[in-house]
Amino acid sequence: MSATLLVRKDSYHDSVLLMRLSQSLKRVEGVEDAIVAMGTPVNRELLSAQGWAGAELSAAGPNDLVIAIKGGPGAPAAVEAELERLLRAGRPRGGEEEQRPASLAAALAARPESNLALISVPGAYAAREARRALARGLHVMLFSDNVPLADEIALKRDAIARGLLMMGPDCGTAILDGRPLGFANAVRRGPIGIVGAAGTGIQEVSSLIHRHGCGVSQAIGTGGRDLSADVGGLMTRFGIEALAADPGTQVIVVISKPPAESVAREVIAALAATPKPCVLHFVGSETRAADPRRGIVFSDSLADAAESACRQSGMAGAPRAWAGPDPTRVAQLAARLPRATALRGLFCGGTTGQEALAILGRSRLEVRSNLHKSGPLRIDGLAPVPGHALLDLGDDLFTRGRPHPMIEPVLRNERLAVEMEGDDARLLLFDCVLGYGAHPDPAGVLVEGVARARSLAGSRPVVAIASVTGTPDDPQDSHAQTRRLEEAGLFVEPDNRAAASLAAAVLERALRAPAVPGGAR
Repeated sequence: MSATLLVRKDSYHDSVLLMRLSQSLKRVEGVEDAIVAMGTPVNRELLSAQGWAGAELSAAGPNDLVIAIKGGPGAPAAVEAELERLLRAGRPRGGEEEQRPASLAAALAARPESNLALISVPGAYAAREARRALARGLHVMLFSDNVPLADEIALKRDAIARGLLMMGPDCGTAILDGRPLGFANAVRRGPIGIVGAAGTGIQEVSSLIHRHGCGVSQAIGTGGRDLSADVGGLMTRFGIEALAADPGTQVIVVISKPPAESVAREVIAALAATPKPCVLHFVGSETRAADPRRGIVFSDSLADAAESACRQSGMAGAPRAWAGPDPTRVAQLAARLPRATALRGLFCGGTTGQEALAILGRSRLEVRSNLHKSGPLRIDGLAPVPGHALLDLGDDLFTRGRPHPMIEPVLRNERLAVEMEGDDARLLLFDCVLGYGAHPDPAGVLVEGVARARSLAGSRPVVAIASVTGTPDDPQDSHAQTRRLEEAGLFVEPDNRAAASLAAAVLERALRAPAVPGGAR
């Protein structure tokens, strides 16, 4: 097994394509690992730390394509041939589409009717490109990360002054006028508008709205830092104003991870100032009391936000409030587990992971996680920890030099095998996120991981609980993905709230069950 590095000079590609290429090249026969990345300083450092150091890597620049390969003697040639095939397959052929604009100006000359720029370039260049797009009167979705905070603030202030959306940086999901952007799901048009500083939060809420029979007018992503004290909710408040003025929006939903308290007050004031009914959910925060005088419903989960929005829209047959986990299923699953049971939650979505962690915390379960900002329960390293643990596998800790687990969920399987090395991991909790940018069969990959986990557990009982974020109209088909999981023996709940609540209830019951002399308990 050898490590080989290939460099293609002046061959820039965006991060989404690079992640897909890495995913595809790993499946080439004889390849143990493959990473495709631009030769930025950060990527060069990461590749060097993983064993690909050398003069060729040091000489690579940020516009050079770097292909790192581990495998047998024939792996480099096979990878290079497959890479060329994949790149060639992605190039338009024939007619007017054959010309690919090399700049924003050229793109606008070819498509003068365009009104939005989706930007995915290295963070060092992202602000410059976004500034150019705004100056030309374009709304911007900035997929790029590693953009300096000062640039984000300046860009958003510039956009607001021009009456434009500036979604991002690090904005992965949006739906504008029925067009899904980034990691979005296939949902019908309807009266509910969403502003979200949480990508998988937007996906969960919009998908559930669709499943309940209602629809989405717009879903405006803001980027995860928007509700920080520094940014001050600039794009969230602008998005609220835009939806308040949108004739196709009857109900406004705002979703975010816990914001700065001063910013939370400003967001609530902005919602209260609109004439439309509003739903607000800060994922992981304590639920606030509803204030009907101000037209705001404070939801306690992403699923509740979707249900509340449907009810607020006045749709016939709106979903009822959720009643909690099924006691029969709780008893059934708890009976399978010994008292010495620990939870392992492995999440591809940061927001779904944050929500699950909050729900488990409400049950007074001490769960270690890399999602804790600080404190004794925070996980900072890669080593497994004892007791209950929940990991956001999309964190930089796990994705440096590797694709995001929504694109390559086999990363979760690798971590699951590590977690199963301990004797106490018996209850497993997962999300399964679908959508246009996600893996074509995340349920299939998860089934393989759970099968291996059960094999590693031997005679130890293992219970696996999951939820599926997506719709039947997604490329992966949520119905087919759910069936795949259930046929493999996973217990699939209708949403992330229900899955986390079931896991919490099963744990509570299993842990308080009386010990049985000579038995597992």
